Amino acid sequence: MPIKKLIVYFVFIGVIFNCKNKPHEIVTSQIIPIPQNQETVEGQFVLNSNTGIEYDKAFNISANFLKSFIEHSSSIILKENNAIALIKDETINNDEGYKLHITPSNIEIHAKTDRGAFYAIQTIRQLLPVAFEDGSFNKEEVSIPCIKIEDEPRFKYRGMHLDVGRHMYSVAFIKKYIDALAMLKMNTFHWHLTEDQGWRIEIKKYPKLQEIAAYRDETLVGHYSDQPHQFDGKKYGGFYTQNEIKDIVAYANTRNITIIPEIEMPGHSQAAIAAYPELGCTGEQVEVAKKWGVFEEVYCTKDETFQFLENVLDEVITLFPSEYIHIGGDEAPKTHWKTCKDCQQRIKEEGLKDEHELQNYFITRIEKYLNSKGRQIIGWDEILEGGLAPNATVMSWRGINGAVEAAKQRHNVVMTPTSHCYFDYYQSENDNEPLAIGGYLPLEKVYNFNPIPEELSTEESKFVLGAQGNIWTEYMPTQEQVEYMAFPRMLAMSEVVWSNPEQKNYSDFVNRVEHFNKRLDALGINYANHLYEVEGKLISDENLSYQLNTLTQGKQIRYTIDGSEPNNKSNVYVKPIKINMSMIIKAAVFNKDEKLGSNFSETINLHKAVGKKISINKEPHKAYSGSGAKGLINGVSGSDSRYGDKEWLGFWGDDIEITIDLGETKEISSIETRFHNGQGQWIYAPKEIKIEFDDETETLHIPDTKDVLVNISLDKNISTRFIKLKIPNYGIIPEGKQGSGNNAWTFIDEIIIN
Repeated sequence: MPIKKLIVYFVFIGVIFNCKNKPHEIVTSQIIPIPQNQETVEGQFVLNSNTGIEYDKAFNISANFLKSFIEHSSSIILKENNAIALIKDETINNDEGYKLHITPSNIEIHAKTDRGAFYAIQTIRQLLPVAFEDGSFNKEEVSIPCIKIEDEPRFKYRGMHLDVGRHMYSVAFIKKYIDALAMLKMNTFHWHLTEDQGWRIEIKKYPKLQEIAAYRDETLVGHYSDQPHQFDGKKYGGFYTQNEIKDIVAYANTRNITIIPEIEMPGHSQAAIAAYPELGCTGEQVEVAKKWGVFEEVYCTKDETFQFLENVLDEVITLFPSEYIHIGGDEAPKTHWKTCKDCQQRIKEEGLKDEHELQNYFITRIEKYLNSKGRQIIGWDEILEGGLAPNATVMSWRGINGAVEAAKQRHNVVMTPTSHCYFDYYQSENDNEPLAIGGYLPLEKVYNFNPIPEELSTEESKFVLGAQGNIWTEYMPTQEQVEYMAFPRMLAMSEVVWSNPEQKNYSDFVNRVEHFNKRLDALGINYANHLYEVEGKLISDENLSYQLNTLTQGKQIRYTIDGSEPNNKSNVYVKPIKINMSMIIKAAVFNKDEKLGSNFSETINLHKAVGKKISINKEPHKAYSGSGAKGLINGVSGSDSRYGDKEWLGFWGDDIEITIDLGETKEISSIETRFHNGQGQWIYAPKEIKIEFDDETETLHIPDTKDVLVNISLDKNISTRFIKLKIPNYGIIPEGKQGSGNNAWTFIDEIIIN
């Protein structure tokens, strides 16, 4: 039967079937990432100790993985026969593609390369009972439903990042992380090894990197925005030896994972300068950074610095066989370069215009050196500043503009914008979430990410290699916390980079995640489970109402409107709740009488602007569009910490004018709103705003503050129909601050009119 392009899904349900006397059963697919084409076929294949495996010698990695997975997890020992056959097939176009055909008599895997065969085996792995993951399978045989699959990845670069500079993790955990990537058919591990707060790779030529740069005297406690800063008083650090790195690289190779090391330059280099002060512009002794942020200590552009970096890179490339070496290039303040005689002399000698072109000189010089060693550079999108190095690949993180610019210049691009790919952001609006850097990136937003910017033509889009999720670890001191922030968002990212958009369906994905969580349990992975949370939305039709929803199927939502805790006796939600007064809605998901997940709570403030007309002269940034303009007067305030939620609206560099039409002249007594001021995330409250009424204007000056939330209120007894807020953007972020030289973001919350 030819393979049909339709979505027909199945799962092996964890019950051991004997195909001779048990009925055949097919239910919903649970494979993540979802294959491109799959079709269930009648029958089951019985895997037992009579089963053998036969394979082309080119498929050693794949075959050994399958044998090890089965034999170490059960009493089944594979023989030497062709019940399972791995067949080299040159007709398969994609090097990572495969065909999998499971019949009652055999399993055939067709692939062009070992990588393709390996991904077919990861699919088979997900057809086996979860008990195979933790070695608890204790039966003599298992039945696998028959299926035909033709599959290949959408993108060639499918990655996850991990920062070990802020916090460091064991070799065993790094391997566990790599295992998870391989299970999800990802192929790249971006290992961020050097930072202001710690240098984590052994460089034999420079022992002070291990003695000094690898350790900080103490670490910031709480959030960076908390004032005054507090520290734990405990020395922290460590590094990976070259033998440990060789072991990890070899291990990754058995999982078809390429490791791209990142050695930061010219910025995020304070730890190295602490060990060797002569690498900086001042030559003065500095300390390994104890708190997070951007620091003015950057590498000087004198020849001695380049000699140091070339020697470091010589050792790095002997450890990592990857085509790419990541050289950072982000958040490099130019403060010291502007006053450094060596840097100014370099600008003069090279005929450069300014310090931005000096950064291009720096990156290009490193690129030429690595090219001479047969390697390519990849860097954050700041490497576009002052011109792009000739052969560089750009990792676009400050939105998509860098990707668009690079692709139009015919440079390869990896997409990793903060809005969809930064897994250090909060993933739930619950107040009990563990401390995170800020922002809000729920599972659905990750899942709906399209790595191809709409600004690119079909030809230009070919330069988008793929995407990756990033895990920056300022607020992840433990391995368990890394897992919590990575999962299940990593599952969503795997489907973003592997599966075609027409195969994807978020509701179906959620159901597969609910099942996949059992596999994560067996693997000992500490995932975040927000599948049983309630989501709410105000509906502004003729009559105001509030809609509740939950992700998983077959569950009930029970709710209250008086602020009391919901229980199994509370109202069952069947239709939107009418809003005719201010109220506190609380709700929870129940499976019969059992409460699942945490409570949902929303305060509805029925002020005079709710449901009225509103317009904004500029569209909010599409990555932070919240609930649109109406979300500013829907009676619901945004989170105190998650500026990316559906109530906050974000604008990048725009002066905005917001006009509210109350419909008729009304008496008002006050106006209030608030701005996010998370300067570590490039978000700044405006310096002033103007509020215009029908007949007069008020100007409110906003004091400079480090508070994350800036509340603005105006007590004004006035009759008016129209209220206009003129909000100028803060402007350019100053030197020495994170994002310096870039336009600031403006984030505004509910506008409350009484």
